[in-house]
Amino acid sequence: VQDTGGSSAVSKCSAAARGYIQDRFLRLLVGRRRRRAPLIHRGYYIRARAVDHCVQDFLLRTQSCPRTQILSLGAGFDSLYFRLKDMGLLHHTVVYEVDFPNVVCQKATLIKRMKELSALVGDTGGEGLGASVLSGEDYKLLGVDLSELTELERALEEAGLDSDIPTLFIAEVVLTYMENSRSDALIQWAAERFPQSCFLLYEQVHPEDPFGRVMQQHFLQLNSALHSLAQYSDCEAQQRRFLGKGWTECSVMDMNEFFTCCVPGDEQQRVQALEPFDEYEEWHLKCSHYFVLAASKGMEPSWTPLSPSVTVPHGAGPVGVAGSVPAAVCARLSGVPGLRRYGHHSVLIKPNVILTTGGFGEEDGQHCRLRNFHMLSKEAGSWKAGCMTKKNPDKTWGERLYHTVSCLSDSLALVVGGRTSPSSAGLGMLYLKFLKTCDASDPDNIAVELVSLQPAAEPATLRWRHSTTEVTFKGEQYLFVYGGRSALEPVLGDWCFLHTPELSNTVIAVEGPVPESRHSHSACSWQGGVLIAGGLGAAEQPLGSVFLLRKLEHGFQWQTVETHPPLIPRYSHTAHVHEGKLLLVGGVWFHASSVPGITVIDLMTGLCLDYVIDVEHLEWPLMLHNHSSVFLPNEKELLVIGGGGNCFSFGTHLNPEPVLLSLTSILPSH
Repeated sequence: VQDTGGSSAVSKCSAAARGYIQDRFLRLLVGRRRRRAPLIHRGYYIRARAVDHCVQDFLLRTQSCPRTQILSLGAGFDSLYFRLKDMGLLHHTVVYEVDFPNVVCQKATLIKRMKELSALVGDTGGEGLGASVLSGEDYKLLGVDLSELTELERALEEAGLDSDIPTLFIAEVVLTYMENSRSDALIQWAAERFPQSCFLLYEQVHPEDPFGRVMQQHFLQLNSALHSLAQYSDCEAQQRRFLGKGWTECSVMDMNEFFTCCVPGDEQQRVQALEPFDEYEEWHLKCSHYFVLAASKGMEPSWTPLSPSVTVPHGAGPVGVAGSVPAAVCARLSGVPGLRRYGHHSVLIKPNVILTTGGFGEEDGQHCRLRNFHMLSKEAGSWKAGCMTKKNPDKTWGERLYHTVSCLSDSLALVVGGRTSPSSAGLGMLYLKFLKTCDASDPDNIAVELVSLQPAAEPATLRWRHSTTEVTFKGEQYLFVYGGRSALEPVLGDWCFLHTPELSNTVIAVEGPVPESRHSHSACSWQGGVLIAGGLGAAEQPLGSVFLLRKLEHGFQWQTVETHPPLIPRYSHTAHVHEGKLLLVGGVWFHASSVPGITVIDLMTGLCLDYVIDVEHLEWPLMLHNHSSVFLPNEKELLVIGGGGNCFSFGTHLNPEPVLLSLTSILPSH
């Protein structure tokens, strides 16, 4: 548990060094320095922002009080006192910090050693008395085990904590490491003993969904289990907990809600532009698994973060479920190497033959950008794996993620876009030439030749997280390349028509209101045009819109497809059309109460139904984002390949094997 505190201090320090948070004191309190990944920086930014939001609110509301106090529980190497003192905000406030005795001894030694810190604390005459390790006029550092409430109460009394003045309690990922009976007792003690007080809690939620299971497993492996989750698994349960333990007001929100509603738009943009970033799914999943709670008693209601002008676009409340879809592993594909990947692309190159390319995943026991191509073929009713051999060097391929592959014929496919690193330009187009016909009876016998292209349309295709869809116009075949992002533009809303076979960029008239820019959306061919659904928009907010690029005589026209109930905004899903129904598979949304399963939109009526995926027969968490899926209309099955991602600091999760989803119950036979 103490190690988690040290690790989070290093992460906060790294976030400060990159400009996410303004804090010049962290580097003095953290011995070792490590540069963390952008995803970690964002995670610690939102945590620091939420805590500061509540602290500033408390200080503002109590500024007319003659005396106030802040009690930071399990403070570790936090720099809160030094920042507040430096900003001149502690004229009548004393800060108490409590942690394990050996942690506070280390911190006290650091403070005494650093002039910049010791000067702010000032004269420390009172240390060595009981649990008090360092005692200045407005700063008290106490070494006590928080789970020993009697001992804690005695130590705080000795150090001068006054139960009659306004008090702010801070518990930043602390109480969850204690047994629930002990953390409950502490919450109740604070409410009973301090008639004018606020309590700020920042912790994890949603342990049972796929990301939550990976998160729980991580903390179990660290031998620091998250005890709160068993009893208080969501925000509503935490709210009931505090109201039941004597607090009179309590507001709570997850970090997606907090970022959307409590961080001003210009500040959101500043943070989003600090570093090249392309891990939106993991960022939003991390934010949906942490919450900030503010409870109060005997004071004005704790901060109400939602101003009347802000509405949360992803409303609370459960998702209406129309039924369930069973998931099963493909028996013969268990343990096949090369299919544990994400950010890849899978395409049916011939009936019963699937080609998977690119992405990030596992190769020879290492996690890396994948160069190998993978072939699946179906024979005698079951799938088997085979690898494709490449006839020319790997450098042509460029280890790409988030590209598209479109089949132009039995022997030719086109790769469009993709990236290596999010800071580098998008990659160019490639032909994949299959040198033998794709004979399903002998999948191992296929070779592919990679041919680099430099057509006139090249600049328009240097993008990733886009879509490439086949359309027909005046009897001619085109590929419609739409949306995505590039190294310079975090989101694109433009498009181009590539005329096959020579791939020239052809101007075709498109009328109607242009959809808002998006990436990580889905696109399907339908009636000669294209259906676009969902995606991530300009403000990194999921979109719930569905558009049809409808074919007209003289060009195309954008039309909105109205859905009812409205489609829950999502992105990083896959999609297929079958007999007038649009199927959306998986993805990421802000509805923290559940994860997206399969949504069926009737394109005639607009009726939108959500189905959960029954994972009872899977022994591992099924993460349905950054996956690929292939629809098999004859069997009414979906084959899901890969998926997963880098789960914050909890490790990388790759779905270990392909999964078959049976759609017979939701696509009735005629």
